[in-house]
Amino acid sequence: MRFSMYPQVWETTVAEIESAGHQYLPAEEGIIPDNIDFLVYNGGGKQFPELPESVRYVQTTYAGLDDLLKENKLTDKVRWANAKGLFASTVAESALGLILASYHKHKSIAMAATWSVQAEIDASTQWLYDHKTVAIIGAGGIGEELIKLLRPFQPHIIAVTNSGREVPGADESIAMDKASQVWDRADIVVLLVPLSDRTRGMVNVDVFRRMKKDALLVNVGRGGLVNTEDLVRALEEGEIGGAALDVTDPEPLPDGHPLWKMDNVLITPHTANTKERTKVLVGDLAVRNAAAFEQGAAMPNEVDVAQGY
Repeated sequence: MRFSMYPQVWETTVAEIESAGHQYLPAEEGIIPDNIDFLVYNGGGKQFPELPESVRYVQTTYAGLDDLLKENKLTDKVRWANAKGLFASTVAESALGLILASYHKHKSIAMAATWSVQAEIDASTQWLYDHKTVAIIGAGGIGEELIKLLRPFQPHIIAVTNSGREVPGADESIAMDKASQVWDRADIVVLLVPLSDRTRGMVNVDVFRRMKKDALLVNVGRGGLVNTEDLVRALEEGEIGGAALDVTDPEPLPDGHPLWKMDNVLITPHTANTKERTKVLVGDLAVRNAAAFEQGAAMPNEVDVAQGY
C-alpha cells in the first residue's frame, strides 16, 4: 500500500514501513498525496490535514485521541488506529519512578540544595514497602505492566477497569462504575484512563475530599482527567499528600503556575514515553495494522470512533 507521514517525517518509522513493502509518498507543503492508502499522523488536532478520498485509514502515533476529538477530526469516514499499548513498559517505568521520587522526597531535597534538611527528609520519607494500597484507575496494558513492576514492593493493588474484569497480578479488580469505593482506601492513585467526555475532570473536589490526607495522586494518563483548580486547592488545604504528574491541564503547564512551586508536587513534561523510542516502535505497529487491514480484519489497534479510543 502507499502511505504518507505528516506533519513530522520520522525517517526511522518510514524506513520500517517501507521494509515491509509499502511505498512512501511525501506530503508537500501540507498537502497529502491524493493516491495514498493510509496516513501515519503525529501532529495535534488543529494540524490535522484535509484527507484525500483515497485514504482508507489513519495510523496515529499516540495512544489517546482526545486532541483529535476536541477538534472534531475523529470521524467515521475513515478507519483509525492508535498506538495504545505501545508505550506500556516505558509509561509503567515512569509511573514507578514518579512514585519513588515522590515518596523519597527528591524534589524537596533538590529545591533545598542543602544537607541541612536531612532530619526533615528523614521524618517525612515514605516507603512503598510499607504495606501500601495502590489503586490503578484504567488498568489496561500499561496498568498490567505497572503491576509487574510494583509486585516486588508487595503493595495491595486494586485494578479498576471499565468491565471490572480480573486483572492479572491485582489483588482486587473493580468496575469503573464502582471506582468511588477506592478513593478513601488508596495510599497511591495512578490514573491511566483514556480521556473522553465521560472521564474529563473525573478527579475533582469531591474525589479529593474522599482521599486519604497523605495520598499521592499520580497522573500518567491525560491531564484533563484531573480538575487542576481543584487539585491546587486540595494540595494547598492539605486534603491530599502530594501529586506526581507527567501530564497536566493545561499542557504545557504555564511557567509560574502554582503547581511548579509546591515541593510536594513532582512534574515531568509529558516524557513518560519519549519521541525517540516512539519512532522505533510506531513503524512496526503500522506494519502490523496495515497487514490486518489488507486482510480485511480488524486492526490490532483499531479505534472505536463512537467511544473515542
